Amino acid sequence: MAFTYSGLKTAIQEYMENDETTFTSSLNTFIKNAEERILKEVELLGFRKNVTGTLASGNPYLAMPSDYLSSFSLAVIDSDSNYNYLLLKHVSFIREYTPAAATSGTPKYYAQFSSDSFIVAPTPSAALTMELHYWYQPTSLTSGAESGTTYISNYAPDALLYGSLLEAAVFMKLSPEDFSIYQDRYDREMVRLKNWAEGKNPRSEARYDRVRTQPS
Repeated sequence: MAFTYSGLKTAIQEYMENDETTFTSSLNTFIKNAEERILKEVELLGFRKNVTGTLASGNPYLAMPSDYLSSFSLAVIDSDSNYNYLLLKHVSFIREYTPAAATSGTPKYYAQFSSDSFIVAPTPSAALTMELHYWYQPTSLTSGAESGTTYISNYAPDALLYGSLLEAAVFMKLSPEDFSIYQDRYDREMVRLKNWAEGKNPRSEARYDRVRTQPS
């Protein structure tokens, strides 16, 4: 059963039998924290996105999308619509590979340069179309309408519920015995979700050579 924003808030209050003002004003925090738990613990296809951009001639920097978390792949799309995938490296490798006096060309490597940009090497000798396939930060259920849903609330409703209840249990300072009930249910739902996600994810995909790490 999918959860709407309103439905999840009601469920949390009913499970916890708590409609006290301070508790209800913290419902959004419980939900957001649960969403972050799920996002960091399981790789769901719904958290992938593709965007295209342009690398300017002589400029080795490419802006990241505002919702970027980590890369699956970055490719140069040539004039024949062929995809030429860059290899992910460390910034130090990029610097050594392309010193200041180096000849420019078609990029072969890229690295995360800052919190909002990539750097490529060699420096492009012409304007290039790029396609980034990446893991992104989804919009929280709490940001939408009361009747709204999200990928997580549709496809991982039980994990979202028990993750939220865990946060609520911490807030209410429940006994270890009561807390363990919600922890156990959350853990079981995450096992189910991971098994489902691994069955959906193409683990043998050609570009599955990246390391999925979140920027700190």
